Amino acid sequence: MSAGAGAGAGAEPTVQVEQVEQVEQVRGRGGLRIRTRLALLHAGLFLACGAVLLIVQYLAVNRIIGDNQAVITTVPATVTSAAGAATTLPEADDPLLAGALLARPAEPYGGAVSGLTAPQAAQATTFASARFVDFKTVVLGSLVGQSLAALGVMALVSAGLGWWTAGRSVARLRTVTAAARRISEQNLHDRFALTGPQDEIKELGDTFDAMLVRLERSFAANRRFAANASHELRTPLALQRTSLEIPLAEGRVPADLRPSLERALRATARSERLVDSLLLLAKGQQGPRSYLPADLAGQAADAVDAHREQAAAAGIDLSCDLAGAPTSGDPVLLGQVAVNLVQNAVRHNGPAGGGRGLVRVSTAKVGGGAELRVENTGCAVDPAEVDDLFEPFHRGAAARLATGRPGSGLGLSIVQAVVESHGGTVRARARAGGGLCVTVRLPGPRAR
Repeated sequence: MSAGAGAGAGAEPTVQVEQVEQVEQVRGRGGLRIRTRLALLHAGLFLACGAVLLIVQYLAVNRIIGDNQAVITTVPATVTSAAGAATTLPEADDPLLAGALLARPAEPYGGAVSGLTAPQAAQATTFASARFVDFKTVVLGSLVGQSLAALGVMALVSAGLGWWTAGRSVARLRTVTAAARRISEQNLHDRFALTGPQDEIKELGDTFDAMLVRLERSFAANRRFAANASHELRTPLALQRTSLEIPLAEGRVPADLRPSLERALRATARSERLVDSLLLLAKGQQGPRSYLPADLAGQAADAVDAHREQAAAAGIDLSCDLAGAPTSGDPVLLGQVAVNLVQNAVRHNGPAGGGRGLVRVSTAKVGGGAELRVENTGCAVDPAEVDDLFEPFHRGAAARLATGRPGSGLGLSIVQAVVESHGGTVRARARAGGGLCVTVRLPGPRAR
């Protein structure tokens, strides 16, 4: 079935569905989200800065303690407290010397010092130096341990704050992403319309909005041109056909010129059909002006009745299974979808195993929406070529080789344009025994 032929068309999923799947695949391979990366970056930077601060603090405290070693290790023989009580250090060989030095209360001493014997001074100095090393080790160890614990806690707090602040910044990016997925050729009138501070994200949204304005104008101009050109061509083609039909009907054409005029008349008829198809394509792309109740079962029944005699003459069994499939939209355009699919299924057909061609048409209510499926036998279709059948004037390799076959290659393009303008999807698959199966799905009826 050709691209112009309805029953064999439809991108395997539609372009819009393919784009969503590609986005999901990229997200699946992409690793961490930007919000998580920003939170981890905040925590990492905080840890790096905290580590530098800890090293500087460690070196500073170590230097301060070292600079004041003489003050810390000075041991008086006799000291007088602020209350006037005097305490004398024990003898150098007294084992209580260490206890006496360590047991000094943290009481402010006024500092009256008397002399020490040489053994007492040496023993007191050695003891004080050893205790100074222990004192510095304890102080620096406590400083590092407590600082690392505080740094770890603050790193977690920093990560949480980074997650929160990044979420506020990235929230508008999610708005841009959701709008970009939603906007397509059929709803170019939608805008991002970002609010908030005039920052880089707001500038990005405004740039996309300006681009959408230009695209909408360009698409509208192209559609108007196609519609106007098709409409303007219908009148001269009708006059040309009439000027050929009248002399042929009245027998005023010489016998030797009659074959040429008949060929010209057939060419004119093909041109008229092409112009009508282009006009339908333009209307389908513009979408429905208003949404009216419609039932795909009724549309499909009319299309089947219109082609039943043609199918019987071609030796094709045309069967139906039409259940209710309510939807809403332009009934004329939706009827054209059914006509194109059935017409192409009959035109581009071939014998099945029993020697006769087959066309099956079914409708149903699926998942709250309406479904129309047309399946036909025919020539084998390359699965890689199915997506291309949606392209205008692309009729497939089999149709191109069969030069005598009718059709302009716009049938499936019209189907796709009408269905997508109604918010639906089209997909097609090549049948194993030849031919195509095309499925159209439309949303359910709109609330009025």
